[in-house]
Amino acid sequence: MLLFYLTASNAFAQVPDSGRWQELRFSSEEVGQRAEDQYIEQTVSLAAAERLDRDKALLLRARRITEGLVGAASVLKPDAAGWPWEVHVTDDPTIEAESQAGGKLLVGRQFVERLQLDDGELAVLLAHEIAHVLAEHERETLSEALLDSRRDLPLDVVAERLASDVPLQFRLSKLSAIQEREADQLGMLIAHRAGWPCSAMLTFYSKLSADSTAAALFASHPSGATRLSLAKGMSRLLGD
Repeated sequence: MLLFYLTASNAFAQVPDSGRWQELRFSSEEVGQRAEDQYIEQTVSLAAAERLDRDKALLLRARRITEGLVGAASVLKPDAAGWPWEVHVTDDPTIEAESQAGGKLLVGRQFVERLQLDDGELAVLLAHEIAHVLAEHERETLSEALLDSRRDLPLDVVAERLASDVPLQFRLSKLSAIQEREADQLGMLIAHRAGWPCSAMLTFYSKLSADSTAAALFASHPSGATRLSLAKGMSRLLGD
C-alpha cells in the first residue's frame, strides 16, 4: 500500500533559475488551499486585534511593488501569473515578512520602518518572499516531512507534525538552509528583472546584516555577512 502511494503520488519539479530538482508528494492545489485557509485565519485574527493594514501608505507601496515583481516572476514560472496573489501589512512586531504557498504575503510595518526601507529595498524583501512561493518551498518541505514519516499520511497530519516535532525540524534544517539561500538568489534575480537596481540589493542586505533585532528574527537564515556576500556576487553578475 505504501509503495503504491509513493509511486502514484510521486512528482518531480525544478526550481526556477537554479534548476535544482525537487521531489514533491503533495499537489500544488492541495498545499495552496491549505495555505489560503491559514492565511485567512491569520489575517482575520490580526484584523480583530487591529493589527492589519493600518498603514495604508505602506500597504499601497507593497501592493504596487508586488505587482511588478509577480510579473517578472511569472516569466520564470508562467503558472505563477494565475495564482491568487495577496499582500497585507501587519503591526505585529514579531513579523518581518512572511509568505505562504500560492502567493500569500505578509509584511511587518515595524520591520520596514526600523530598517527605513526605500522602495528598492522593500522590493528586495518582497522578492525574497515571492521567490519562496515561486520555488514552492512550502510544498517541498511538507513533501520531505511525509517522506521522513515513511507512512501514508494526509497533508494536515504531516503539517501538524512538522510544526511540533523538533527532531523532524532538525532533520529538515539542511533543506531549509538551501531554500533560504535559493530565495535570496532567486529573489534578487526577480527584483532585477522587475527593474530594481542592484544597489537596492546591497543596501537592503547591508541594513539586514547590521540590524541586531533582524539577526535574531532571521536566526534560521544564513548569517547577515553570508547574505551580503551573496548580494555582492549577484550585483556583479547582474550589473545595472
